[in-house]
Amino acid sequence: MSSNSLYAVLLRSPWWASMLVVLVIVLASGALLPAQYRPFGMLAALPFLGIGLYRAWQQGQGPNSKRVAQALERAGAMPWREFSALLQRAYEHQGYAVTPLSGSAADFKLTFSGRTILVSAKRWKAAAHGVEPLRELLAAGRSQDVDICVYISLGEVSAQAQSFAKEQGVTLVSGQTLASLILNHV
Repeated sequence: MSSNSLYAVLLRSPWWASMLVVLVIVLASGALLPAQYRPFGMLAALPFLGIGLYRAWQQGQGPNSKRVAQALERAGAMPWREFSALLQRAYEHQGYAVTPLSGSAADFKLTFSGRTILVSAKRWKAAAHGVEPLRELLAAGRSQDVDICVYISLGEVSAQAQSFAKEQGVTLVSGQTLASLILNHV
């Protein structure tokens, strides 16, 4: 499926966006089609109803903002050893084989189904994150021939660093994504 198709866009949107499409289709079918064809026109709304229900379920499964804030606050109060153990448990729970590293650029090497991921998290408490740690992580990833590089942070990542990460394919994990990763392990 194309990432810009209507279905793909709705799968990334809030649940109510799909329900709005359902409403438009039902109203348009009722207003524009002859009486004998209205039910068939309204059936066109079923895929969008399914997407809307799925997104509502997905959004209901996610953590609420209070739990996210609490998890991030607790993570920020942890010393490195405790935070690294937390990350290791979280990744192992997802099925990754986790190897702690002692280098400065990356802290963990994850493997799963033949894919290798380098994770840098040691600077998670920094107030601001720039491009340099991302460059170091990327260089380490290239030297070890990994598939993905992941940078974890609690603080704000600069716009320049975000742009660099996007260009180079480095995955930034912070905020709600980080909270979802660690929430059940804090």
